[in-house]
Amino acid sequence: MKTKTAKRKKEKASITIRDFFRQFPTDQACLEHIFNIRFGQGHACPKCERKANWYKIQAERAYSCQWCGHHLHPTVGTPFEDSRTPLQLWFYAIYLFTTSRHGVPAKELERQLGVTYKCAWRMGHEIRKHITEVDGEFPLLGHVEIDETYVGGHKRNAGRGRGASGKAIVFGMLQRGGQVMTKIVPNCTKESLMPIIEENVDKKSIVHTDEFTTYKLLPSKGYKHMKVSHGTGEYVSGISHTNGLESFWARLKNSVKGTHVHVSKKHLDKYAKEFEYRYNSKAKPISMFPSLVSSFAKP
Repeated sequence: MKTKTAKRKKEKASITIRDFFRQFPTDQACLEHIFNIRFGQGHACPKCERKANWYKIQAERAYSCQWCGHHLHPTVGTPFEDSRTPLQLWFYAIYLFTTSRHGVPAKELERQLGVTYKCAWRMGHEIRKHITEVDGEFPLLGHVEIDETYVGGHKRNAGRGRGASGKAIVFGMLQRGGQVMTKIVPNCTKESLMPIIEENVDKKSIVHTDEFTTYKLLPSKGYKHMKVSHGTGEYVSGISHTNGLESFWARLKNSVKGTHVHVSKKHLDKYAKEFEYRYNSKAKPISMFPSLVSSFAKP
């Protein structure tokens, strides 16, 4: 006899392209979705202050109040503000971001959307900024892995400790069974790292790191500190390791090197946050797209 698990229909990992076009077949469907998320019928008009029905204005991304004719522009305050690119293309670009494990380069958006490279590059960065806002940041608690990695630049400096010429430093904190958080930092000194840790990691946590000198200050800050010595080939010591964060670093670096080829220091934080959001949504990846197209700030 089949078990209940076997009978249960397998949940989809992501929204299919058929699902996407069924929900958003036109620009008008996308605009109506944004309007309903941010305002909705019955929204009180900011001019006449009466609850109103709102009517779409032809040839304009706007709705008109039934009483006084005041216009609402649903895309103002969203990534689509001041963009002449069709909304359906914007929504499809967001869809691509949520169905790719390794990120979406501007050249891919250019090919799939039929827009210029300049337009595709801007769309990608606006979407990453939106992803950062939607993902948010929450205090980390429990077993928290802390580490840093170096992205881009040139070969490692010999005899100069951590770091590498021209590389950007990404600092990470991962709650086991929970979320990951990344920050771009100028260096790995206590002045750079400790304030970030104290602001985002609960003092009741057990913090796991490697043997880097800066982390030796953690007990004096009120944290229980466990470490492994990577320098001597030790990567696991009982329950202590940073393997979860190392796995996250590998995925981020593989994307930068393989998908994007190069990412400037100026914009690396957006790419790191994109992968942060993807990691934080891994328990239910099918929720990524609906969340991104339904999380616009209320005016």
